[in-house]
This record gives sequence, C-alpha cells and structure tokens, in this order.
Amino acid sequence: MNKTFSRPIRVLVAKVGLDGHDRGAKVIASSLRDAGMEVIYTGLRQTPEMV
Repeated sequence: MNKTFSRPIRVLVAKVGLDGHDRGAKVIASSLRDAGMEVIYTGLRQTPEMV
C-alpha cells in the first residue's frame, strides 16, 4: 500500500493529565518528524477539552 501524499501527514501528540513525565511523547514526536511527518506537540498537563 504505497501512496504519495501532496503534503506531510499531520500528527497531534498530547500529554493529558498531571504526570510531568513526557519523555515518551517527545521520543515519539521526534521519530515521527524524522519519518517526514508534521508533528504538533501540545506539551504537558493538557486536559481532554484542551486537546
């Protein structure tokens, strides 16, 4: 299933909750960027309503 897109795939990465650990989200975001995707990382302590 090879498809060519005219623009990069856009991915939203959010860390919901009060836990201050975001290393995993940052690693995923970096890997997706390296794969050519556009990544929007919202940062720590987001609520479901904010996302």
